[in-house]
Amino acid sequence: MNKKDLTKRKSLLKSIRNLANITKTKAKEEKLICKSCKREVSGNNLHICPYCDSYMPMSGEDRFELLLDRGYSSINFGSKHLNPINFPNYKNKKIKGLDEAISIARGTIEGSNVVIAVLEHDYMMGSMGTYVGEELTKMIEYANRKRLPIIIVSVSGGARMQEGIFSLMQMAKVSLALSNFSESGGLYISLMTNPTMGGVSASFASAGDINLAEPGARIGFAGPRVIKETLHEELPKGFQSAEKLLEFGFLDMIVERKNQKEVLGKILKLHRGDNGRI
Repeated sequence: MNKKDLTKRKSLLKSIRNLANITKTKAKEEKLICKSCKREVSGNNLHICPYCDSYMPMSGEDRFELLLDRGYSSINFGSKHLNPINFPNYKNKKIKGLDEAISIARGTIEGSNVVIAVLEHDYMMGSMGTYVGEELTKMIEYANRKRLPIIIVSVSGGARMQEGIFSLMQMAKVSLALSNFSESGGLYISLMTNPTMGGVSASFASAGDINLAEPGARIGFAGPRVIKETLHEELPKGFQSAEKLLEFGFLDMIVERKNQKEVLGKILKLHRGDNGRI
């Protein structure tokens, strides 16, 4: 082996070692603690606890990888980060690498075009403030212009208290955009995950043409503890669970994570028109 080939080989081996180190680091970062049984689990199992079957939150990036075909692209509409009521010590900063509580992408699901938004649990519990409301509104308007269907994956504690009434105004703002989208013939699929609460559940999360949820998702406005203390009554078994809401007709379907891409792909394909309009 000549000197040139030896140098190439060393360079290749170095690249392989670096790749192995990156893989090990990523695997280490994927270790999660299940909030239900408190055990350490791997995020590589679709973020589902193998011990108690609890569904743990997924990041927007992980959702895109799960649901979208290869070649999708992230979208950012450049909304401004605001502190509209000058809430003390409220700063919009990166949390776990996130700029805000929403991620958006355009791509395909089993060949059908779609725009998808995912609320980010790791950023202030996926709470909705002016930034989230503006990004969602712009996404819906974008999808309307491009004649694309939309999917919103919700996980949220509700409207963001640090923005006061301005966060509540996003409920009407996004709902109006969805109404215009619907009147133009657009298809909106809502996927609710655990938890979907407050102003998010009371507005766009519940307004889908098709409303889906993950198993065990808690969906409601006020939390069960607050309701129980207000009513001074015991709440029924399964209160605010996706399974109970399906029973009462609030949901169209509960879909396990392993089946979500296939189910969404079939829904999109069934609604696809001759001109690509959903």
